[in-house]
Amino acid sequence: MTITRISRFKYKRFCTSSSPISKQNDNEIVVKEITTLLNQSDWQYLIESSQITQKLNPDVVHSILQHNQVNDPKRLFSFFDSVYFQMGIPLNLHSFSYLAIILCDSKLFSFASAVIDRMIGTRKSHSEILESILRCNRERNGSGVFVTEILIDRYKKISRLDEAASVFSGVVKDGGLVPGLICCNTLLKDLLRGNRVDVFWKVYNAMLEAKVAPDVYTYNSLIKAHFMVGNVKEGKTLLFEMEEKGCSPNPVTYNVVIGGLCKIGAVDEAFELKKSMIAKGVFPDCFTYSILVDGFCKKKRAKEAKLMLKEMYDMNLKPDKFVYSALIDGFMKQFDIGEAFRLKDEMAANGIGLNIYTYNALISGVCKVGELETAKVLLNEMIAMRINPDTQTYNYLIEGVCREHNAVMAYELLVDMKKRNLTPTVYTYGVIISALCRDRDLQRANKVFEGMISSGLKPNNVIYTTLIKGHVQESKFEEAINFLKEMKEKGVVPDVFCYNSLIIGLCKAKKMEDAMTYLVQMSASGLKPNEYTYGAFIQGHSKAGEMQAADKYFQEMLGCGLAPNDVIYTVLIDGHCREGNIKEAFSTFRSMLGRGVLPDLKTYSVFIHGLARNGKINEAMEVFSELHDKGLVPDFFTYSSLISCFCKKVT
Repeated sequence: MTITRISRFKYKRFCTSSSPISKQNDNEIVVKEITTLLNQSDWQYLIESSQITQKLNPDVVHSILQHNQVNDPKRLFSFFDSVYFQMGIPLNLHSFSYLAIILCDSKLFSFASAVIDRMIGTRKSHSEILESILRCNRERNGSGVFVTEILIDRYKKISRLDEAASVFSGVVKDGGLVPGLICCNTLLKDLLRGNRVDVFWKVYNAMLEAKVAPDVYTYNSLIKAHFMVGNVKEGKTLLFEMEEKGCSPNPVTYNVVIGGLCKIGAVDEAFELKKSMIAKGVFPDCFTYSILVDGFCKKKRAKEAKLMLKEMYDMNLKPDKFVYSALIDGFMKQFDIGEAFRLKDEMAANGIGLNIYTYNALISGVCKVGELETAKVLLNEMIAMRINPDTQTYNYLIEGVCREHNAVMAYELLVDMKKRNLTPTVYTYGVIISALCRDRDLQRANKVFEGMISSGLKPNNVIYTTLIKGHVQESKFEEAINFLKEMKEKGVVPDVFCYNSLIIGLCKAKKMEDAMTYLVQMSASGLKPNEYTYGAFIQGHSKAGEMQAADKYFQEMLGCGLAPNDVIYTVLIDGHCREGNIKEAFSTFRSMLGRGVLPDLKTYSVFIHGLARNGKINEAMEVFSELHDKGLVPDFFTYSSLISCFCKKVT
């Protein structure tokens, strides 16, 4: 088209614009002009050279797309792209829908995907978008289901699985553009990957409603869905059902079932299924064996797992680093360090490179048996091989040195970990804080705790309980109470163990009123005292000579259905003897026997000592005789008590 022809368009527009015509007629003229220009090879230049863009509006664009008299759909897309991005003209949903359908009808799916992405970007609801597509498709009599499949796919790509599933159900309900089997299968698979089993079944039921027949890939997802929620029986039933319906299971099907069985510990059944699949002409792959090896190792049957390694080689399957890593981990957990290292050497001999999982399994194993020097050698080796240690590697090392009571080295490892730009986890900090508290290095424990807070991590209940207990053991009650207050302020709910750590310490320090305050707090928060809570109060009052209060807590404990242990009975017997309540001491001792709690040497010794101290030599000898009858051997404390009693009687 020449510049003269463009001038005619301009002139015509100028003339008609002065005429009293309706806006609709004006739009129709603009639509006709632009459609004519779009069918020219140099359409872009022609449109940019004219003033026609000034008359563009959403209705004009909509009409151009709706009637689609442009020969080249790509050109239509470019025009749409220009209008949408460069000119910034707001478009209605139907314009997007018409263009997406046109592009799908022309098999230009990548262009259609781009249009649908922009539809989603308008922030209209998925139901509005779907309704627009279905309506426009009916008007245009579109030829395929691709547009709805692309809509589902684009929602999946941005992790909006609920919308993807809702679109699928909406399409089925409409009865129009029902997606094909491949789209159904990928949606089902993605829902499982996103752990949306509830939505998975809704989509599957909609699929059946639409009479989309399942294939082997559908069955694979169905079986996996059942195993994910523990429906083992239903998962196995589907395996037989698909065979009956003429749908042959593939290796993936068997792998899903074998994996599900191994997950629940049914490794023997999984192994039998492996034999069954071979008998049916379906051969296991490396993944099948890696599942079985891992399953047997987790059941502490590493030697049987190793037999499968030979079977793999016999079937010309080359075990990979994951199979070897699982085996090494299995032998390490059974403390067969030698076999684990032999497998490591075998990997190297077969040209199979070790990875982070292999080294972590080795380091974890040697740390558990206290071979910290070997762990250090492995760490240096992996670094030399350019395998960077991860957070888990350091967690194993830190656990190892803490197990050997080397909290200072654990602290140094934490510093080294940060230098390597590795982020310590809550677990990392928890292990170190626990070790430092155990070593009574509260200053450093507090410093590590502060570092954890400053790194943005939120301490859990266990860490707070550890710090409370550590400070209580050093009689730093104010600091312990401050930790309890802090955890509440940060939304970390104290449990019974947390309160007990404070209560036990306060009772040992004979701060019974303070201990009672936290018992009231504990009960007010809905927590019930346990044996250790009552034991602390019984011991605290007994040591203070407040036997009436001790007996009260003892009776309350029995009333709650809690069973006192031998320690609590021993504390009560000792307390009554100290107060000269011999009758109550005997009553408690007989109650102990009557409830089936067997006294140990300490109980007998404490009782004999108490009786002897009160001058009850005959009663002491009676209990001493019973001690012998029970097959217990008296210790120095027992004999000393009796000798002291006899000496006092003689003098």
